[in-house]
Amino acid sequence: MPMAADDIAALIRAAIPDAEVEITDLAGDGDHYAARVVSASFAGLPLRKQHQAVYAALGDRMGGELHALQLKTAAA
Repeated sequence: MPMAADDIAALIRAAIPDAEVEITDLAGDGDHYAARVVSASFAGLPLRKQHQAVYAALGDRMGGELHALQLKTAAA
């Protein structure tokens, strides 16, 4: 079952409370999203670690409820 964009944003904000999160449904199907996540906690972290933090927030939903996520991260 697809995930709602608001649910994705809520999971990310729960794990990264200061995050500014923008979610876009790329295909209109609730399965393919793009996320832009900006957080001060990303300062000094390599891009790989920033992405890992976001994927950790989503847990086992990646590859299940959430089929695909195009991810852009940045430090605030």
